[in-house]
Amino acid sequence: MQRTAERSSAPDERWRIRRTHDDLDRLGETESVFALSNGWLGWRGTLDEGRPCDMPGSYLNGLHERRKLNYPEDGHGFPQLSDTVISAPNATLVRLWVDGEPLDVRTGTLHHHEQVLDLRAGALERLTEWTSPGGHTVRIRSTRLVSLPRRRVGAVEWTVEALHGPVELRICADLLANERVEDRADDPRAAAVIDDPLVGEVQQLDGSAGALVHRTGHSDQRVAAAVAHHPTAPDHVTSSADATEDRIRFSLAGVLQPGERVTLAKFAAYEWQPVDGASPDDLADQVMTDALAARADGFAALRAEQRAALDAAWRTADVLLDGDDKLQLAIRFAMFHLIQAGRPDGDRTIPAKGLTGNGYDGHVLWDTEGYVLPVLTYVAPEVARSALRWRHAHLPQALERAAELRLTGATFPWRTIGGQECSGYWPAGTAGLHVNADIADAVLRYVAATGDDDFLAGPGLELLVATARLWAGFGHYTDDGRCHIVGVTGPDEYSALVDDNLFTNLMARRNLRGAADAVQRHPEAATRLGVDPAEVTAWRAAADAMTVPYDAKRGVHQQSAGFTEQPEWDFAGTSEDDYPLLLHFPYLELYRHQVVKQADLVLAMQRFPGEFSAEEKAANFAYYQARTVRDSSLSASPQGVLAAELGHLDLAYDLFTESVLQDLEDLGDKTGDGLHLASLGGAWLALVQGFGGMRDDRELLTFDPRLPDRIERLAFSLCWHGQRLLVTLTADQARYELPDAPTGTTVELWHHGERLRVSAGEPVTRPMPPVPDFGPEPPSPDGRRPKGR
Repeated sequence: MQRTAERSSAPDERWRIRRTHDDLDRLGETESVFALSNGWLGWRGTLDEGRPCDMPGSYLNGLHERRKLNYPEDGHGFPQLSDTVISAPNATLVRLWVDGEPLDVRTGTLHHHEQVLDLRAGALERLTEWTSPGGHTVRIRSTRLVSLPRRRVGAVEWTVEALHGPVELRICADLLANERVEDRADDPRAAAVIDDPLVGEVQQLDGSAGALVHRTGHSDQRVAAAVAHHPTAPDHVTSSADATEDRIRFSLAGVLQPGERVTLAKFAAYEWQPVDGASPDDLADQVMTDALAARADGFAALRAEQRAALDAAWRTADVLLDGDDKLQLAIRFAMFHLIQAGRPDGDRTIPAKGLTGNGYDGHVLWDTEGYVLPVLTYVAPEVARSALRWRHAHLPQALERAAELRLTGATFPWRTIGGQECSGYWPAGTAGLHVNADIADAVLRYVAATGDDDFLAGPGLELLVATARLWAGFGHYTDDGRCHIVGVTGPDEYSALVDDNLFTNLMARRNLRGAADAVQRHPEAATRLGVDPAEVTAWRAAADAMTVPYDAKRGVHQQSAGFTEQPEWDFAGTSEDDYPLLLHFPYLELYRHQVVKQADLVLAMQRFPGEFSAEEKAANFAYYQARTVRDSSLSASPQGVLAAELGHLDLAYDLFTESVLQDLEDLGDKTGDGLHLASLGGAWLALVQGFGGMRDDRELLTFDPRLPDRIERLAFSLCWHGQRLLVTLTADQARYELPDAPTGTTVELWHHGERLRVSAGEPVTRPMPPVPDFGPEPPSPDGRRPKGR
C-alpha cells in the first residue's frame, strides 16, 4: 500500500482527538478511544467499512449472554454461571465498492486518512481519500454520533465523492448481527467470546427502513435494532433493500462523474428487554418508531441536540489546565468519556469499561463506586443517583448471595452484569467483601453532596442497612474487645485472604456508622426494615472496636495484619519484561511477599484523611511507595493524591499524567479491550483532590490546594447541594465563586483551615498555602517510578 502524508487543522485542538494513517497499526486502541456512548447504547470507533477491524462492538447496557463456569474441583458457593457482554446488531457499517474493489485502507493508495473525535460536538468525524488498486480515486467523509438526549438512537452521515474520473460505485449499508469477535485467550484478563449469541426472531423491511429482533440462548433477553436510511444522490443512482435473519441491507449503485457525490444518512435505534417483557413484534415497532422519528428530524437536528446536551454537561465537567496542552486535551478526553458513560434515567450503572469494549467481560466492578461515582457525584449527580438505584434494584440478589454464603445482610457481587456473582476466582472475587462498603460509601457521599434526603430515606437506607448487617455479622471479636474482619481480600490483588485489611476495616466502620446515622434520621423507614435500637447499638460498638493494624517497630500502618512481616520482593532482580507480575509469576509467590499491585493502604488514606496524622501519612506513603508496582490502572490516582498532599508535587504530576494518559497512550497495552474508566475518573481525582486539595470527609468541603510548577492555572467545578462551585487556582491564590447561583445563595467551605462563606456574585480569594516539606521524594521500586511527561 502506498500513502502520502497530509494533515488538516482544527480551530482548537484541545477539544479534538486525532488519529491518522500512521495509527492504523493500533486499531484496537483507536476503536476504544473513539467509542461513542450515551450510557445505554455504545458504538466502538470502528471504520465505517468494517475492515480492517480489531474488535467490533455495538453494546447495550446490560445486554449479555450466560455461560457455564467449570471448576476442576467445585465447592459450595462457587458461582456456577457467568455473564458476558455481547454485541447487539451493528448499525455503523457502510461498505463501499469502487469498480468492484472494496474500500480497504490497507490496499491501493491512501492519500489521506483521519478520524477526529470532537469532544464538544460529541461526534466522530472521518475523512479519507483513497485510490483503488484499479486507479479510481474517491473521497469519503462520515460523521457518527450516539445521541445523548435520545436514549435509543445513534446515527451516521456518510458521503462518497468521485474525484478525478467516472467511478462505478456500490454502497451497502448494513445492520448486521452476530459479527465475529476475535478471541484473546492469551491473557487471563481478556473477555470470553461467545460465537453467534443471537437467535433471529423477526425481520421487518419497509422501503429503506427495517428492523431485526433476536433473543439470546441462555440469558433470556430479547434485543431489537432498527435502521432508517435517507439517501441524497444523483437520479441515476439506484437503491434496493433486503433482509435476512441477521442482516438488513440498504444498497445504492451507480456511476458518479467527477465532483458528484452520494450522501447516506443512517438512523438506528436499539432496545432490549427480558423475553417475558414486550413481544418481538412490539419491540420491533418501538425501535422502528424511534429510527423513523430520528430520520424525520434529520441528522442536522441530532447534531444540534448533541451539542446542546454537551454544552450543558461541560459547564460543570470541564477542567481547565494551563501549562500543558496535551494534558489539557487528555483531561477533557477523560471527562468526555465519563459524561457519556452513564445516564440520569433508566437506573443503569457503569461497567468497568463503560460501553467501549468487552474487557472484563463487560462486568461492573467496584471501580464504579470507588473511582467513577466520586467524580459523577460532583459533576453529574443525577447520573450517580441512577447508578446507585441500579445497585438497589439488585439488592434481592445480594441478599440471596449472602444467604448462600451463610452470611448476614447483603453480599454484592465482585463482578456482574445482571446482579449475579460472575467471578469464578473466589479469593479475589467473593472474598473482596469491601465492594459492599464501597457501595455504602458512594451512597453516603452522594447524600452529603446533594442533600437528597428522599433517596436516603428510600434506596439509600436499604443499601446502608443491608451492608451494615453484613459487617455486623462478619466481624469477629477477640478477648481484648477488638473487632476483626478476617479472611478477606482488599483492593490490592497481589494479596488475598488476609486478616484486618486496613482499607476494608475503615470502609466497614464508615458503613456501620453511616447506617446508624441514617437510621436515626429516618426511624420510620428503619422500622419497616426491621431495624431496632439494639441492632444500631451493635453497629456503633463494632465500628468503635474496629481494628486498625499498625506496626510500631517500623512506625507504619499495615496493609493487613502481618503484612510488614512478610518477605520482601526482589525488585532489583525483576526485569521490565516481567511486568505485569501476574502474567509471569504464580499468585502463590505474589501473595506471600510485600509487593503491591495497586494502592491499598494509600487508597485508605485518600478516603479517610482524618484517620491519619500528617506524619503517619508521610511514613505510610514512603513505605508503600517503595513496594507498589502499579500493575493496575487503579493505582496512580490515589498515589498521586497523597503525593500532592505530602508536597511531592513532581511525583504527583507524573502519577496524574500516567492516570490521564492510560488510554490515550495505551500505557497498559489493554486499551484495545475498552477504556479504563476508573483511571479516567482517577485523573479527575488526582487533580481535584490532589492539586486542588479537596476533601469531603467533613460536613463542609475542604480545600488545601497546591500546584506544581508545570501547571499555571487549574480550574474545576463541583456541584454542591444544587449549586455550582467554581474553583480557580494559580501559583499565588485560590478563588472560590458561585457563577450560576441566584442572589442570596451562599456556600460555606474550608480553605487551609479557614472557614469561608462564598456568596453569589461575591467571589472569595485567598493566598495559596505553603507546600509542606516531608523531605525528598520517596523511592519507587526499581524501574517502576512513573515516567511522566
